[in-house]
Amino acid sequence: MNKKRIIRLCLLLILINLPLFNLKAQNPIIQTMYTADPAPMVYNDTLFLYVGHDEKDAPPNGYLMRDYQLFSTIDMVNWTAHKTPLRTSDFIWSVGDASAAQCIYRNGKFYWYISSMNKFFPGVAVGVASSDSPYGPFKDTLGKALVTNDMTRHAKHAWDDLDPSVFIDDDGQAYLYWGNGVCYWAKLNNDMISLDGDITALDAKDKSIFGPGFTEAPWVYKRQGLYYMIYASGFPESLHYTVSKNPTGPWEYKGCVMPLEGGSNTNHPGIIDYKGNSYFFYHNDALPGGHSYCRSVCVEQFSYNEDGSLPEMKMTKEGIMKGVNKLNPYKRTEAETMAWSEGISIEENEKIGVYVTSIHNGDYIKVRDVDFGNKGASRFSASVSSRYHGGTIEIRLDNIDGQLVGTLHAPYTGEWDNWSLVETAVKNTKDIHDVYFVFKGKEPHSLFNFDYWMFGE
Repeated sequence: MNKKRIIRLCLLLILINLPLFNLKAQNPIIQTMYTADPAPMVYNDTLFLYVGHDEKDAPPNGYLMRDYQLFSTIDMVNWTAHKTPLRTSDFIWSVGDASAAQCIYRNGKFYWYISSMNKFFPGVAVGVASSDSPYGPFKDTLGKALVTNDMTRHAKHAWDDLDPSVFIDDDGQAYLYWGNGVCYWAKLNNDMISLDGDITALDAKDKSIFGPGFTEAPWVYKRQGLYYMIYASGFPESLHYTVSKNPTGPWEYKGCVMPLEGGSNTNHPGIIDYKGNSYFFYHNDALPGGHSYCRSVCVEQFSYNEDGSLPEMKMTKEGIMKGVNKLNPYKRTEAETMAWSEGISIEENEKIGVYVTSIHNGDYIKVRDVDFGNKGASRFSASVSSRYHGGTIEIRLDNIDGQLVGTLHAPYTGEWDNWSLVETAVKNTKDIHDVYFVFKGKEPHSLFNFDYWMFGE
């Protein structure tokens, strides 16, 4: 076999296996929109992921971010989208840019610290919104910014108050860390909406603290008596960390967590433990059409080294290969709960909440680790609407062209907001499977909207 034939064969094998690789992909974890600046939080049995939202119409040289989005999971492989919990328009002082933020629970309330340009005090400011529920809605608690640019004088540029991160120590003392080009920190009072004492600045160029330097995006947490601060360094950004025996320092630089990869100029870390595992969240530009201003949140599972140090991690498409729970198909599951999707998008309204839309022929949704049990399923129902001709949902197992166990007809319902619950019989399906909802119908228009689904025994 000559060299040219070998090259052609290799290329053919790559093209054949590319769809299979995409079917195994878990990163980016959200495919229905561009997301950035991940901030995970565990509350009760659920992991909540608060993210920034890069608008798809963002120019190639500037951010367009007007709201924050929320996704949740109980298994680390299927993610459910929720109604928009917070917008920059909820802050009367905000110019309208939704920079990085973090949410935390304390004393029956959820506090969400955000950064945005300030109308009334030139420069970026830190604000705080609160809610009685992790799902929101969140409201501006103060009616003004918590930290304004005139309160921080260590840096001369107007955007040095970006990226707040909040941490509550074991003794109940809360700390706020933030900054761009300089790392600020301050204590918070018990009310979580006022500062307790002065603001302290850490020199971003101090190599003993920050190694190659601190750019932005601090994320602070405690593990086994040691305080960790993960942060972005350089530009384009890589992720590094520093540690301390005290939340106020002194800090000691330890190394790189994620080297510069991908095409996004920025990266933003978030680390959390959930159901016995450690997870590292970050963002890149991996979704189709992505760039430095249309980013995508990803996650990796990792283990600490024996001495407590962090391993250096790489960006992967595989992401989380093993979930921590199984999905129950016999209770209502929102259509916007998915491990992977192609083609579709999501929207929301006051009546329905979040639903899947922009469904076209050949699009699909993948749901992982669905446990049908020993008895198995025999029927399937779904809530759908269509202003046009409707279409069908092919229910397949373990692959986009896997075993076809049923086909649901989604009918014309008159208007998009006329919802109909339709049902079909399915072949008896037992045990644990990945389920693919493959959408079929006429082209080129949208087929139908999809709100929720459920199997029956």
